[in-house]
Amino acid sequence: MYIVCDKIETEDVEMRSVFAQVMEEMQAEDPRLIYMDADLMNSIGMAKYWKEHPDKTINCGIQEANMIGVAAGMSATGLIPFVHTFGTFASRRVMDQVFVSAAYAKLNVRIIGSDPGITASLNGGTHMPFEDMGMMRCIPQITIIEPTDSVMLADIIRQTKDMYGVFYIRLSRKKCEKIYGDGSTFKIGKAARIREGNDVTIFASGICVAEAVIAAKMLKAEGINAAVSNMFTIKPIDKEAIIEAAETTGAIVTAENHNIVNGLGSAVAEVLAENKPVPLERIGAKDCFGEVGPVDYLKERFEMTASDIVKAAKRAIARKN
Repeated sequence: MYIVCDKIETEDVEMRSVFAQVMEEMQAEDPRLIYMDADLMNSIGMAKYWKEHPDKTINCGIQEANMIGVAAGMSATGLIPFVHTFGTFASRRVMDQVFVSAAYAKLNVRIIGSDPGITASLNGGTHMPFEDMGMMRCIPQITIIEPTDSVMLADIIRQTKDMYGVFYIRLSRKKCEKIYGDGSTFKIGKAARIREGNDVTIFASGICVAEAVIAAKMLKAEGINAAVSNMFTIKPIDKEAIIEAAETTGAIVTAENHNIVNGLGSAVAEVLAENKPVPLERIGAKDCFGEVGPVDYLKERFEMTASDIVKAAKRAIARKN
């Protein structure tokens, strides 16, 4: 059960601080937990954890592919490995190891890819993963999740500890917009409805969820009722929610901090094409590379703002009509 906040405000705590806190709590409860990092513990807020749990922490150095192999081996011994590096390196650089050593071998590994999409910000285009979800979607039976705020992050991380399989978790390291009230819980694989509406449905993930909520309020001022759902699980996608939205509103917009190719928009399009074709507009990076800049600038540069979502919603409605 989750509680949606009445208004959107920036959280007081960074996502990486919550991640470190939850890892600390889980370590106290379950000695099987093992944490690995590719020399980015300061970046993800896990340096203190490393000092306090040196026997449960491995700094693999800048050897991301090797780190996944080590994690797979740890899993084979019964441990529960969580591994972290930037999203670019947690996807492009380790693809073969994730596919063969972890997924194909049916082992139990959680991969944390931080700084997804434009949240890489000043690290620039080489460190800006617009393709990580797309790559991971091609791996059979993997679970892909993008927590929206610190409340969801804490619940999701705790849930995955007691689940089995390969998980890819896209994690913004810094402060996010608060969407959910404290104590909220979520079901992995099921979209979390935020607003009801009958004219158009907006499926959003990550930092685009807050933009989608703002867009829905802007549309409401013009007499358009937009439903908003947080599709925080990219794989397995919530087919039932997509089909229901198509039947109820007849027009859909997807909004993601990712390439529109093979991300959330593509996943939704596949479900619609096979079950209930309706007009679909996709918000996200338009098959391009990232670039350096502040997040607010990059939202505008890659057309991920609430205003862009409003325009897309109107296009989808016009096509429906």
